[in-house]
Amino acid sequence: MALQAWFMQESDADQRLPHHKNPPESVSLEQLADLGVLYWHLDPEKYENDPELEKIRQARGYSYMDLLDLCPERVENYEQKLKNFYTEHIHADEEIRYCLKGSGYFDVRDKDDRWIRILIKAGDLIVLPAGIYHRFTLDTNNYIKLMRLFVGEPVWTPFNRPQEDHPARKEYIKSTAEKVGLPVAAH
Repeated sequence: MALQAWFMQESDADQRLPHHKNPPESVSLEQLADLGVLYWHLDPEKYENDPELEKIRQARGYSYMDLLDLCPERVENYEQKLKNFYTEHIHADEEIRYCLKGSGYFDVRDKDDRWIRILIKAGDLIVLPAGIYHRFTLDTNNYIKLMRLFVGEPVWTPFNRPQEDHPARKEYIKSTAEKVGLPVAAH
């Protein structure tokens, strides 16, 4: 099944709701790729011995791996953690998540600063590029099991918006502008 993504309706309602616009505005894998977001669909039942996952890990240098269960019963200070994940931020490195069970949302900003909501479900492996503004939340099922991948030793440091002068943000803006043939401003 293909990844589902759409432009979000801005709202103060429960962050775990889909927040579709009316009418809904879908976002394609190609549009996500233009933002540097990568996607694969794998068999989550085979994650321990999946040659396809191993190929991706080797090709992209993902040497670190751990598993994370996110739900109220398993995470201390669950509400605070969810609030932290939902604060708009960037990372200096890629954020790589492989959903093994459950579901949740990654929200990313497009080039016009609009929110795109990406629903991830079991089998979805998503890579957010370094420097992209994003946030994460569970959906109303309140459960997701994720594999976190990283190149080398993990650094999970979020840099909350604004971060326009952060090197990862500058590089992200430059690389996405070059993809669509826009002039890149000198800094």
